[in-house]
Amino acid sequence: MLAGEIDVAVHSLKDVPTSLPPGLILVSYLERADPRDALVATKGATLRTLPAGARVGTTSLRRRAQLAVLRSDLALVDLRGNVDTRIRQLRDGQCEAIVLAMAGLERLARMDEVSQVLDPADMLPAPGQGVIAVECRAQDGAALHALAPLNHPPTAQAALAERAFLAALGGGCNVPLGAYAEADGSELRLTAVVARSDGSSFVRGERRGSEPEDLGRVLAEDLLSRGVRELLRS
Repeated sequence: MLAGEIDVAVHSLKDVPTSLPPGLILVSYLERADPRDALVATKGATLRTLPAGARVGTTSLRRRAQLAVLRSDLALVDLRGNVDTRIRQLRDGQCEAIVLAMAGLERLARMDEVSQVLDPADMLPAPGQGVIAVECRAQDGAALHALAPLNHPPTAQAALAERAFLAALGGGCNVPLGAYAEADGSELRLTAVVARSDGSSFVRGERRGSEPEDLGRVLAEDLLSRGVRELLRS
């Protein structure tokens, strides 16, 4: 875009850095798909009914940490590849369950694979999970005008809060963390967690507010004051 080769870029928001190159902006946030994670398991097992020692495949530090908190008796194994590849590895017996994003399964018409939808109270999603964001040049008036109608304000508010939380913690910190904002009356409720990868220590918090970016910063400051700074250094 900066070179003028394209005018618009479309992203999965959870993969977009919190700091964009100068001259580029996220102009629209499409209505959010289901932000939750899903368990896909053999024999339709749930997280509660998986036997001790069952192998659960995921490469996500965020998912591994929260799974370790919920079921410390499970064996967490690395599993790589796209959705179809991971489901095939499950069917081939490389593990007894895998964790995938509901949004991806829905977009690929693979919802019939879901054994259990994981409640954010147990498994907080990644900041921006389920959101498609549209990026363009900040001074491209024509693109800004054309893309503005695509913006979904409730999604934008939630995304701004989650990304402000992430940015306040350093943006690219390589630690397991989740953050999820949702409407709560006239306010937003933002819930977040930061943990060690083995689930042995974690800090979780929740705040409400009407200004999304302030809300994200305030919650980050709260968690930092409660020991997250030490987790970020580990």
